[in-house]
Amino acid sequence: MPKTDRMPVIGVVPLVDYGRESLWMLPGYFDAVAEAGGVPVMLPLTADAASVERALDVVDAVLVTGGQDVDPARYGCEDRAAAALCGELCRERDAMEELLVPAALGRDLPLLGICRGIQALNTALGGTLWQDLPKQHPSAVEHHGQPPYDQPTHPVEVLPETPLAACVGAGELAVNSYHHQALRDVAPGLEVMARAADGVVEAVWRPESRFCWAVQWHPEFMHAVDEPSRKIFSAFVAAARA
Repeated sequence: MPKTDRMPVIGVVPLVDYGRESLWMLPGYFDAVAEAGGVPVMLPLTADAASVERALDVVDAVLVTGGQDVDPARYGCEDRAAAALCGELCRERDAMEELLVPAALGRDLPLLGICRGIQALNTALGGTLWQDLPKQHPSAVEHHGQPPYDQPTHPVEVLPETPLAACVGAGELAVNSYHHQALRDVAPGLEVMARAADGVVEAVWRPESRFCWAVQWHPEFMHAVDEPSRKIFSAFVAAARA
């Protein structure tokens, strides 16, 4: 099969449901990858370095999904009052992503982070987070919207001369939004591609990587009704195919 026709395998970080003691997946992640021409597979939830490396042996790219809050201890936050602003944590994912993100980048595997995924990327590379936007960075922008999840919540400004601008166009882009943590100090090596009107970072990329993008919104919810969301997944899968 010619390389341009190959269906790349996309390793997707699992979602964790403590109430049901289960790992699961929102269909939007798998559907968006499949519609872009990839084959999505759910990665094991593990903090074993050898298992992470072996999983990366068999995938062409990594999708870091949304989910619970990132533990502030992951980026050295010792402020107990700030840490108390967090919601449910998932230390199993924290431990896995601390290994997975650097390992994937070290192999130059394409990586796409969504919601928690942008936060996981940022903290893995030395950045920090706002634990709670309403308390620590209040504004009129509604970052934690309500259903239906496939409808825009607020606009972001896509910065010109960035890969995201080349993909979906520079200027205003309507996005959905369901988060209360967000990037505070952007990690070394990452560059901003989009911001909300209140200055909150909405998308980043890593120039030294073949493809390393992350967005704070949820294109997996909007891909069926929104062309820019489809374009993001298409760019990701195309990089995995290359």
